[in-house]
Formats: sequence, structure tokens, C-alpha cells
Amino acid sequence: QVNLVESGGGLVQAGGSLRLSCAASGPTFSNYVMGWFRQAPGKEREVVAAISLSGGTTRYADSAKGRFTISRDNAKNTGYLQMNSLKPEDTAVYYCAVARGFVTTMIVSAYGYWGQGTQVTVSS
Repeated sequence: QVNLVESGGGLVQAGGSLRLSCAASGPTFSNYVMGWFRQAPGKEREVVAAISLSGGTTRYADSAKGRFTISRDNAKNTGYLQMNSLKPEDTAVYYCAVARGFVTTMIVSAYGYWGQGTQVTVSS
């Protein structure tokens, strides 16, 4: 059982930045692919970005490309999502999750362990 705790959300003005963190405990963090996801009110959960076991491969949703950066520090059992140039449409609850395997998957259902989420609100 992997336990994940997100932090770093909050209220920010459009154009601002936030850095989300995902602290993992339990089995070895480096054995899992990690992803960041978000869910806005009335919408389905969607992938934002994913990162491979070692951090050498990253993938982004089109909405995140050029603005968000996913990273991980396996020595600290922590993952990150740096979000720049935030827009009101980025407002959502953001979740980190991990998946077994070696593929840096962008498929929501592939992720078996989830954090509780952190709220990000971007004002216009």
C-alpha cells in the first residue's frame, strides 16, 4: 500500500505559479510511475502529466505543455508539479497517483494509488 499526500495548492492570480508536492510513504517510490491529475467541478478527472520510474521520461497533456513541469526526487520519496502561467481554467482539485509497471502511462485507470487531492484556484 502506497500512501500519497499532496500539498502546495492554494489561490493564485492568473499568470502566477504554484508548486505542488506529493509525498509518498510505504513501498519504494522509485518502483512506481507517477502522474498528476486534476478534476474540475462537473468534469471528469483528467491527466496532467506523468513521469517514469527514474524521471528520465515525462509526458504532458496538451493543456500543460510549455507551462507545467513534472519531476520527482526518489531519494526524498517526493514528486512535484511546477505550474507556471496559470489560467482560470486550471482551477481544479489536483491529485498525484502512482502506477505499477514501466510504462509512463497517461491512462487514469492505470493508476492504482491516489492521494487525497489539493485545491488549486486561479482567479482572473
